[in-house]
Parts: sequence; C-alpha cells; structure tokens
Amino acid sequence: MTDQPTLTLSDTPDGDFLGFELLLEQQDRDLLHTVRAHLEAEVLPVINDYWTRAEFPHALVPGFAKLGIAGLAYDGPGCAGRSSLADGMISLELARVDPSMQTFMGVHGGLAMGSIQLCGTQEQKERWLPAMARMELIGAFGLTEPDTGSAIAGGLSTTATRDGDEWVLDGEKKWIGNASFADLVIIWARDAADEEVKGFVVEKDTEGMTFDVQQDKIALRVVQNAEVHLSGVRVPESNRLGDANSFADTSRVLQLTRGGVAWAATGCARGAYEHALRYSKEREQFGKPIAGFQLVQDLLVRMLGNVVSSTAMCVRIAQLQDAGMLLDEHASLAKAFTTARMRETVGWAREVLGGNGILLEHHVGRFAADAEALYSYEGTREINTLIVGRAITGESAFV
Repeated sequence: MTDQPTLTLSDTPDGDFLGFELLLEQQDRDLLHTVRAHLEAEVLPVINDYWTRAEFPHALVPGFAKLGIAGLAYDGPGCAGRSSLADGMISLELARVDPSMQTFMGVHGGLAMGSIQLCGTQEQKERWLPAMARMELIGAFGLTEPDTGSAIAGGLSTTATRDGDEWVLDGEKKWIGNASFADLVIIWARDAADEEVKGFVVEKDTEGMTFDVQQDKIALRVVQNAEVHLSGVRVPESNRLGDANSFADTSRVLQLTRGGVAWAATGCARGAYEHALRYSKEREQFGKPIAGFQLVQDLLVRMLGNVVSSTAMCVRIAQLQDAGMLLDEHASLAKAFTTARMRETVGWAREVLGGNGILLEHHVGRFAADAEALYSYEGTREINTLIVGRAITGESAFV
C-alpha cells in the first residue's frame, strides 16, 4: 500500500477554515495553488491602481491565458474538462483577490464560452472554443437591455430578422462586460418570425455594432461594461447558435453561471475577511493588537461563519452540477444566499478597519464597493427568491 501524504487544515488558507480545498483531486489542488500564487504576485500589487482609473489591465491577460482556466469545466473542443468543484474554487480564488478580474473571466469563460458549449453546434464548438480556451479570442455576453433587466425573458426587444442566409440584428444592450474589446459577442435577440429568443455570435468589427463604455461606476470599476448598439448588423446563419431556440436555452446558460456568481460572492467575502483578519493582527490600539478585543473577534467570527456556510453551499451546488442534478432553484438559492452573506461580511470587514477601511491601500474598501455589483447581477435577490419560492410552494409569485 502506497503511503499518501497527510493533509491537515493547517495546509489551507485562513478563510478555508473547514478545509474544503482538501476535497479537490491533487491535480486540481496544484492548479488552485498555481492560480493563487499568480494572483498574489501579478494581480494584487497592481489592481488598486486599475480600479482607481477604471481601466482594464490588458497586460494581465496573457498571464491568465497561461493558467489554462478559461472554460475549465467544459468538455468541449480544446477545453480542460475539469470538475465543477475545481472550476468553482478557482472562481472563488479569483474573487478573493479581485472581484473585477473574476467577473472578466466569468463573462468570458462562463457566459460566452458557456453559450457556445451549451447552445452551439459541434462545428461552432470546434470553430470557437479552442481559441477561447487559449484566450486568443475573448468573449462577451449580450442579454440585458437598457429598459429590461429582471423582466428580460418576456421583455427582450432586440430583434433578429432572417434575410436569406443572413440575420439582421437591431436593438440595444446594456451592462455588457468585455464587449468593447471582445472578439466575439453573444447577442440574444427575438426572432421577428416566431417571437422566440435566439443566440448569435457577432464577431469583432462587424458593421453596425458600436459601443459606449459605461462611466462613473462605483463597483467593479476594472470591468469594462458597455452599451451595445446594433443597427442593421448582419450575421451569417452559420453564426446563429444552432441549439438556442427559445429563452429556455438562454436559461440553461444562466443556470450554469449563476452558481459561478455564488462562488464569486463567496470569494469576495473571503477576501474581505482575510484582509480584515490580517489587519486586526497588525493594528495596535490601547497597547495591543485589536485582534485581542472581544468586539473585533465577534465581527471576525461572524464573517468567518458567513464564508464557511457560503462555501459549503457552493460545494454542494458543484457536486449537483457534476452529477447532472442541478436545478434552477438550486442555483438561485445559492446566488441569493451567498450574495446576502457577502454584503454583511464586507461591511463587517470595513468596520474592523475603522476609518482605514475606506482607503484602497487596505483593499477592504474595494471589496465593499464591488460587492454591490455581485449582489445585483445574474438575477437580483428578489428574482432568485421568487424562483426558489415557486419551487418550494408550487405557486408562482411573479407578476
């Protein structure tokens, strides 16, 4: 019998109090550690500056590409086919250092690649997924519109009109991350003929597609959200996602990525907690570290409880996803719960730091601000609550 290395809770970071990382296979743990080291060496030292200037760090993209984590859990062409648990823990790790960079990767590797993986034909998967996995092509996902967010299923107004072997797209999208520099933008539009929602891959520099990058955000300032203007945009039939024939197919993508947002929210909370814990051990008042005061310890333990419970829920969601058992209501409960706990946690972290909590140099202020975006996107708490409520009562409370 071969001796196996003994792993203990002391081998995991402060925020992984119950050692969830130990559930990973060794190759996935090795990848997680590689990602962690890269983020702390390359992203953490520079991200506050980009956040302040509301600019995207394009120079960091090649380093992310070398990690090989885009579309990590997909088994499509060129994709790694790792477990959902590994993919989720790496999403947590990204958000633990910077929620903006996790959102960038979530849009590219989750929403954009996920649309092609779940709704594309085999030819489309082979055409786009390998280059996207290598991050030679960057993706964006265009669903939300200026006047329609939560009601998008019935209120989507962007149209697609068939014209021979082409489709003509007209409409507006809003809050579309990565769009202004993406090579491929997934656009969801309503077919003028049958009123069903369909998906289209619009390639960079296609005539009629223009962008206005949204300014003056108070959260996820590194993410380049854009308003997308579509005026007579012609897309070949070969760029229509072959297995996207109704909003139910769009929902398959959202179910997949909503669990990813739960991981991101947990990572955001954990990042804030770990910065607050570190600060409490270094900051002295009344002759000793503030970590030695009861009220500070109370806040730290509350924060840790939120992080641990959220991680446990995310782990179970990943297990259900790998088993093919994940339902909309499962992902919605995870998103609603973890984002609410995240909001509490980042607030308590800022409280631990006192006035210093609003200074970017201590990082917690960035997490507190970025949490507000995670709290709302991929379905508000109210919408996700109604999805779960319908599942447990059998009654729909939607308008």
